[in-house]
Amino acid sequence: MAWLTGYPREKVEWYPTVDLSKCVKCGMCMNCGKNVYEWTKDGPKVMRPFQCVVGCTTCANLCLGNAITFPNIQKIRDLYKKHGIWAKVKEQLIEEGKIQDS
Repeated sequence: MAWLTGYPREKVEWYPTVDLSKCVKCGMCMNCGKNVYEWTKDGPKVMRPFQCVVGCTTCANLCLGNAITFPNIQKIRDLYKKHGIWAKVKEQLIEEGKIQDS
């Protein structure tokens, strides 16, 4: 996936945090397509944080108890700008034929 072309995912602090005091154990977070969570007796636990797709907040958006939060997206935007990630992603998407060069 081209989200971080040329930049290590482990250096990007983008993953959910669960406040178990707010969690109503609805299980919506367990629908994560990247398998970030595992269910425990106390509710969801983030077990694979770096599998989370950078910028995705679907689990937080659908969490019934509003128990899931993410870092401020501006930090990610600043990182993309600082390291030229947007340009690298565009190059990769052009190479893959997903977009046309303009």
